[in-house]
Amino acid sequence: MTLRLATVVEALGGELRGDANLAIVGLAPLQSAGPGQISFLSHPKYQQQLASSLAGCVIVSPQFEALAVARGSCIVTDQPYLYFARLTQLWKQSLATSIPLGVHPSAVIDPSATIDPSATIGPLCVVEAGAAIGAQTTLKSRVTVGERCSVGARCILHSGVVIGADGFGFAPNAGTWEKIEQLGAVRIGNDVEIGANTCIDRGALEDTVIGDGVKLDNLIQIGHNVHVGAHTAMAGCVGVAGSAHIGERCTLGGGAIVLGHLTLADEVNVSAASVVTRSILKPGHYTGMFPIDTNATWEKNAATVKHLSSLRDRIRVLEAALKNT
Repeated sequence: MTLRLATVVEALGGELRGDANLAIVGLAPLQSAGPGQISFLSHPKYQQQLASSLAGCVIVSPQFEALAVARGSCIVTDQPYLYFARLTQLWKQSLATSIPLGVHPSAVIDPSATIDPSATIGPLCVVEAGAAIGAQTTLKSRVTVGERCSVGARCILHSGVVIGADGFGFAPNAGTWEKIEQLGAVRIGNDVEIGANTCIDRGALEDTVIGDGVKLDNLIQIGHNVHVGAHTAMAGCVGVAGSAHIGERCTLGGGAIVLGHLTLADEVNVSAASVVTRSILKPGHYTGMFPIDTNATWEKNAATVKHLSSLRDRIRVLEAALKNT
């Protein structure tokens, strides 16, 4: 498949500098792109790669227009990364392959479930009683949507996603555990994408809620009664414990953990592998992790941390003694 640069700019905008008839046969990173491919520069730290790139065309911001023109064709736009994202969408739309609409013969759909005619239900999916799937939503293979759970319009649920398994709720009883029945459901908004093998548990009493435009990566665990605000994004292996409330437009890096019953304000960014142990009520970028080091050094530092409490008490005694002298 090929697209001329003129076709790209006609569809997506931007200012073309160079050969409008140049045929593009693929998309590639700056360092590996060839003469028939298009790439992009979105961060100044990669500008040295721009000068040496063999890409037939590069998408750049006005800041790097002169450098890009000096090496060949380019498309100038205020947001190169966003432009590249839309180019990937255009490229996929131009591919000949497509997934047929409707329900795959191997899928199991309860008669009481509601499936929009424009939705796509892939092989071996299960949609249980009273569940609802919205317009233009795609369930890839082996997705399970539990009873009474709903998925909005234009969503993509990748292979192995489980929506509406029971939340982790048990009451202690004389050394054993008594199950707390999970009576809520899961409500997923519009334009949500959920990565492979991610699990979103149903609520115990009220519903677990995933807002419009949320993007979840692979292998994420969302506990019961969690609320995730609109347009929040979480990278792989994030875990959110029950009844946590995540605001809108937040980001959680890979492997981050949010403990139960905490609140994150809108526009909170949590670094990868951080553990959120208290509510965060102001927007900003937060990190909570022990820096990586050699194992021997880490063990020494960890042993020191164990003594911080006693050191603090000794300092308080010394400070009190100094005040009395």
